[in-house]
Amino acid sequence: MTLPDTPPRPAGTDRTFQVDLRGLVDLLSHHLYSSPRVYLRELMQNAVDALTARHGLEPGAAAGAFGIRLYADGSVVRVEDDGVGLTEADVHTFLATIGRSSKRAEKIAEQRADFIGQFGIGLLSCFLVADEIHVLSRSARTADAPVVEWRGRGDGSYSVRTLPASARPRPGTTVTLTPRADAGEWTRPAQVHALARHFGSLLRHPVTFDDGTGGPGAPVNPEPAPWARAYATPGARSRALAGYGEDVFGFTPLDTIELDLPAVGLKGIACVLPEAVPAGRRHGHRVHVKGMLLSEQAEEILPEWAFFVRCVVDAESLRPTASRESLYEDDTLAAVRDALAERLRAWIARTAASDPDLLGRFLQAHHLAVKSLAVHDDEILRMLLPWLPFETTDGHATLDEFARTHRTVLVTSSVEEFRQVAAIASAAGLGVVNGGYTYDRELVHRLPEIRPEVSVADLDPATLTAHLDPVDRETELAAAAYLALARDALAVFDCDVALRTFQPASAPALLLDSREARHERTRSQLAREQQGGLWGDILGHLRQEAPRAQLILNQLNPLVRTAVTIDEPELARTSAEALYGQAAMLSRRPLRPAESSLINRSFLDLLAHALRKDS
Repeated sequence: MTLPDTPPRPAGTDRTFQVDLRGLVDLLSHHLYSSPRVYLRELMQNAVDALTARHGLEPGAAAGAFGIRLYADGSVVRVEDDGVGLTEADVHTFLATIGRSSKRAEKIAEQRADFIGQFGIGLLSCFLVADEIHVLSRSARTADAPVVEWRGRGDGSYSVRTLPASARPRPGTTVTLTPRADAGEWTRPAQVHALARHFGSLLRHPVTFDDGTGGPGAPVNPEPAPWARAYATPGARSRALAGYGEDVFGFTPLDTIELDLPAVGLKGIACVLPEAVPAGRRHGHRVHVKGMLLSEQAEEILPEWAFFVRCVVDAESLRPTASRESLYEDDTLAAVRDALAERLRAWIARTAASDPDLLGRFLQAHHLAVKSLAVHDDEILRMLLPWLPFETTDGHATLDEFARTHRTVLVTSSVEEFRQVAAIASAAGLGVVNGGYTYDRELVHRLPEIRPEVSVADLDPATLTAHLDPVDRETELAAAAYLALARDALAVFDCDVALRTFQPASAPALLLDSREARHERTRSQLAREQQGGLWGDILGHLRQEAPRAQLILNQLNPLVRTAVTIDEPELARTSAEALYGQAAMLSRRPLRPAESSLINRSFLDLLAHALRKDS
């Protein structure tokens, strides 16, 4: 089979797309950039990339020989650099064509990793605050390059002309904006200075700011990043890093962790939060790329379990998205995330081995984060599981402390189940751990990996019932009639009734009913109601096989001893319902509508019986 030739394109005139620049700027402001303030970041970024290219042309230039100068006096905003500059051809090619980048010119495209921006639309962000952009540039590629002037306007028009060398004696570029009246919030001198410090405090090129008052230009980045400075002692370095973290994040770190990944040129610190944060809440991290602030809310730099730290990092090889306000998810970012996670694990291991006081304060605040890590990390599990706090029948204790007194550890599947049995199990000498919280049940079951002499098992009603003392035969026979009436009254709740003795004697009854058993009975009941005939009979039989709740009456309690002697059937049923209702409330689980109704009805019936008796 042969495919037909592609039909020729109909004759006509080829046309180019017409771009509505105002519409494009509106699109940028509402969907690409988070705020008009990014205009200054884009201008500074372009200046930094131009300086990088200039150093590529003149590798022997001294450090700090080329810089960036900002000016804002309320009427104009100006950004001037000593970078590589633009030729007239560059201006026509790159400034007048939306979507191209001067960083693609000549061999610079091969050196893209040296530049921050990659998308060639940064200059358009200036139209967020100004209706006209004036660019004056002189190329450093040739000694006698002319000065080129470009003026771009918000209506989409522009003009280009060449000027004599005296218009700009040295190579570089100057961008001047005349702010719109409604852009004063972002172009006032104090705000421009603040934005420059915000975005450029870690830039490696010198940046100064002049507010037009005649004084010397104020340095925007007077010192290198704190991790790049030399300190007299390790203690001085530690204090300086902690102070920087406090300045950036507004809290005193519990500790600071230095981060250094030479493969991607990443350096920075992780500040350990001094207080717990809600589970799953991820803090944003402050990420710089080649010194320029990219984002203050970069969640993707660390794994989800690391919500106990906030980071400040500066990286060379991370790739920004089109808006340059977040990181592009690629293999490099995934590798960085894994490497930083390993640094945090190493800090936990080092702290566990050398600083138990710091470890205790850390675990007190962030045990949930460590538990989530220990579930998936065998090394952290072995190191820290004995130190992690759990809710137990002996109070809040570490598993190491708990295992010293309980060689058999029982663990509940829910918080509700633990609250039902805690007091009774404690009195019976059973060691029970609340496994209802996130990660706890899974971690407790791994305790024998650390303490082989300890056994762990799930708590079930039969286990607890077996530890409750039976009553003597005479007492059980005397209570048989009452127990039969009680079982009949509570059959609607699939609840059996038994008589035992247990401590504390103040507890009249114990209701043993797991969430899984209730769900299974509810499911069976609904299925039975929806099916008829043979299937209904089969499902009804299965329902009888489903786990039943147990109401264990305490013979040591005076109220129970009185109740089992009642020989009036209706009063006996009402008292059984009241005991069930009280036990259900003490279990602290949500009451079903039928149970709430039973509690109200039994109370009213007992009150009515008392009034009849008095009359």
